[in-house]
Amino acid sequence: MIYLDHAATTPMRPGVWEAMAPFAADSFGNPSGVHGVSRTAKNALEESREKLAALIGAEPLEIVFTSGGTESDNLAVKGSVLSRTSRRGMVTSAIEHEALLETADFLKRLDFPTAIVGVDSEARVDPEEVAAAVNDETAIVSVMMVNNETGTIEPIANISEAVKAKGPEVLMHTDAVQAFGCESINVDDLGLDLMTISAHKFGGPKGSGILYVRDGTALEPVIHGGGQELGRRSGTHDVAAAVGIATAAELAMADRDRFESEIAKCRDRLEARLTDAFEDTVINTPNQGRSSHHLNVRFPEVRNETLLMLLDQSGVAASAGSACQSGAAEVSHVLEAMGMSPDEARECVRFTFGWTSTLQEADDAADIIIDLVSRLR
Repeated sequence: MIYLDHAATTPMRPGVWEAMAPFAADSFGNPSGVHGVSRTAKNALEESREKLAALIGAEPLEIVFTSGGTESDNLAVKGSVLSRTSRRGMVTSAIEHEALLETADFLKRLDFPTAIVGVDSEARVDPEEVAAAVNDETAIVSVMMVNNETGTIEPIANISEAVKAKGPEVLMHTDAVQAFGCESINVDDLGLDLMTISAHKFGGPKGSGILYVRDGTALEPVIHGGGQELGRRSGTHDVAAAVGIATAAELAMADRDRFESEIAKCRDRLEARLTDAFEDTVINTPNQGRSSHHLNVRFPEVRNETLLMLLDQSGVAASAGSACQSGAAEVSHVLEAMGMSPDEARECVRFTFGWTSTLQEADDAADIIIDLVSRLR
């Protein structure tokens, strides 16, 4: 299988499971306990917290362990809104992950003010439009750092600056799930109050994530219980998962320079092959300000559901968009927000590379894709 769906999930990096394994076996203690077995688990948990904080320019106690990106997004937005009495509004963009858009819909059903900002034809958010949507009721603004379907890099630092100029007390959150491991991330440089990261997007275990929460930020928990994570997220810690995400994060950041150059070459090779083969190929991933591993392509007159089925049968794994909404019968909300018609969106396929990708895979995939598109036409 030529795996070109790394934006959905990516294999664990060597050494991650080995680091996790002891905490699923011999060192199985509950880190909230007081005896030696628990202390061993607690030490590993806090060491993982320190490692993650150092990688993003944060303090250890600003790291909240969660079950992944969806939970972190929900906690960031709902927790911020519910912690306030006057400001209960949210501003987000039309191209966010479903975890944010469904949260926005939930808040709207509670009669909390919600604003959805549009994007341009490259899926890029305008900082001034975001700031214009902020008002006296806005508690939080959430805009993703790298779009999961097109790879568009959003101007997060500029958005944060514009938002804070309009309302200094408004919190700024970004979903950095697609960005961590391939983009430089420092929470102070980006002007962030909250940030979401998910381990399985950069070589860590599924079901593990973090939410960065700037010191002093009020956050109402959405999971109530024993008060773990300084009362911000209750539940017995998955120490193995915490060790896994910290290990994968260190490995991913150590590999970032290679990833940005070598994996981008793989993506560029596939792009060049496809545009050379078909002059009407439409590249939805922007030329500038794009991630190193995304390629979203439209093949006019070719339905993506048919192409994806044939690609799978031919040994190539790709998708029509978000893994949470990857069925081709679903029209991508991202592509529609960019101005595409439903029929045009149904002609688009997402190819995403990862840390295991090679130029040979890009060439082999190109041969298969070109053959299938030609046959379908």
